[in-house]
Amino acid sequence: MIGLFAISPATVLPGMTSVAAAITLLIAGQMAFGMRRPWLPRQVLELRVPRRPFFAFLDGARTRVETMDGDLVRARWEPLTRGPFMYVVALCVVLAALVTFPLSLIPFAPLAPGIAVVLFAVGIIARDGLLLALGMVFTATALAFLAQIWPL
Repeated sequence: MIGLFAISPATVLPGMTSVAAAITLLIAGQMAFGMRRPWLPRQVLELRVPRRPFFAFLDGARTRVETMDGDLVRARWEPLTRGPFMYVVALCVVLAALVTFPLSLIPFAPLAPGIAVVLFAVGIIARDGLLLALGMVFTATALAFLAQIWPL
C-alpha cells in the first residue's frame, strides 16, 4: 500500500513523498535484517485515511489489478523470489527509499523509486522474479539520475 501511495497524486502535497519513503525504509530495513514481521511506530499504525477516497481508489484499481492478475503478473523466475535473493531485494527497496528523499525535491523524480517499490511488493507477493528484476532496473535508474544531478 505504501508503494501505491508513493506513486499516487497524494504525494504532490509537500512532505508526503518523504513520509512514504520513511515508512518504506523502516519496513525494508527490517526485512533486510531478516525480521519476519515488521515493527512500526504507534503513530504510523494509528494513521487514518479518509474512507470514501480510499474505497474509491480501491474500486478504481480493482479492474486494473484483475486485468494484470494472470496476464502480466504470474509466478516466473521463481528462484529470484526466495532464499538469499530476498535480502538483495530488501536492500534494493532500502536504496529506493533512500534515493527518494533527495529526489523528492524535484517534481515527478520520486516516481522511479516509487514504481520500483510497487514492483518489488507485487513481485514478492506473486513470486514473480521478472517484476523483481524490473524493480531493480527502476532502482538503478533512480540512482543513476541522482548521480547525474548530484555528483559526489
